Amino acid sequence: MSTPAKRIAFHTLGCKLNFSESSTIKRDFIKRGYETVHYKDLADYYVLNTCSVTENADKEARKLIRQAKRTNPYSTVAVIGCYAQLKPNEIAAIDGVDLVLGTNEKFNVLSHLENHQSESKNKVIHSKINDEKKFIPSFSIDERTRSYLKIQDGCDYTCSFCTIPLARGKSRSETIEKTLAIAENISRSDSREIVLTGINIGDFGKHSNETLFDLIQQLDLLKDIDRFRISSIEPNLLTDEIIEFSSNSKKFMPHFHIPLQSGSDKILSSMRRRYRTDLFEDRISIIKNKIPHACIGVDVIVGFPGETDKDFIATYNFINSLDISYLHVFTYSERPNTDAIDIDQLVSKKTRIKRSKMLHILSDKKNRYFHDQFIDQTRPVLFESIKNDHLVGHTDNYIEVRSSIEPESINKIREVKLYKNCGKYVEGKIL
Repeated sequence: MSTPAKRIAFHTLGCKLNFSESSTIKRDFIKRGYETVHYKDLADYYVLNTCSVTENADKEARKLIRQAKRTNPYSTVAVIGCYAQLKPNEIAAIDGVDLVLGTNEKFNVLSHLENHQSESKNKVIHSKINDEKKFIPSFSIDERTRSYLKIQDGCDYTCSFCTIPLARGKSRSETIEKTLAIAENISRSDSREIVLTGINIGDFGKHSNETLFDLIQQLDLLKDIDRFRISSIEPNLLTDEIIEFSSNSKKFMPHFHIPLQSGSDKILSSMRRRYRTDLFEDRISIIKNKIPHACIGVDVIVGFPGETDKDFIATYNFINSLDISYLHVFTYSERPNTDAIDIDQLVSKKTRIKRSKMLHILSDKKNRYFHDQFIDQTRPVLFESIKNDHLVGHTDNYIEVRSSIEPESINKIREVKLYKNCGKYVEGKIL
């Protein structure tokens, strides 16, 4: 009788970069013969890939650690990711944690778990992030339709609110040649779309005399991938040539996500952002001039220290004036070892919540208006799954579309007539 395969469960918090890394790590376990199960199910090992951008992310991680041990008290729990790099000893002190692996060690979690002794007192395997020079490519293929390809890691910026450089180190990336090889590997899977991810992807090739623009030109030539998307990119690194190329490409989708963070130049300066509102406005204007149907998402932080009512109103009015499609609203969260926590004039939690609600309402209005522009139009939709008794997918310009169920349309691009704006999504009819 053969020995049952050991069961391992993964849970990933945070950005799509984390998801691409978890997927890569998971494939190592599958190759070794492990059975992967849902995180809520009984497993021998649990791996939690953490985020630490906000205080809520830290709290969620602690909750999930306790959940794993309740499911199987005899399991081994390993914690990796940004939270593990920033606060390894804090995590190790949580009851139920067996291993904490820093950024330099997370891709070796398989060997660490297999070599770990339950009675071991050495829970933390961790080194200084400045020692990390190597770039480890990652990609997800768990979602059949879409793959997240990590092309860059780390950040050389010093934004006053951000812990990412402390958690992931300096900016680094692979060469175009090696990145193309990975993309070609993805193209041999069922994936129809690749999303380029990273911490600061506009810095791709910074240390190899290559650029993001060089990369996307080469990716555009790949035969077996229908769609590419550029994930979040800094406005000062979103060049005219990238926008121009995207406007003419049949594969790079008319979809941009650009962090603003504040519509007040005073606050942008305090945040140590590398642009001001005039440059941001210019980027939006150029995109819409070249690609009128483009979807543009924007990140914004509310409640940053020193943000007065006047500053917030400036942010609100500035965003309202922009031809954008939706917002990702983040409520400022104090992060240890960042310069922002030393800034006077803290904004009360109550005020932060109020401002967040106002921007969420504005986002809904922007999103509905954007969707309205395409009602009674026909657009190509890549259908991804069945959800709530509907076939669900996204247009080229990232409108979520729901249609009547046609299972044979999953993972296919179909022409769809959009006919009803339902707010978060649009109903459409497959032609």
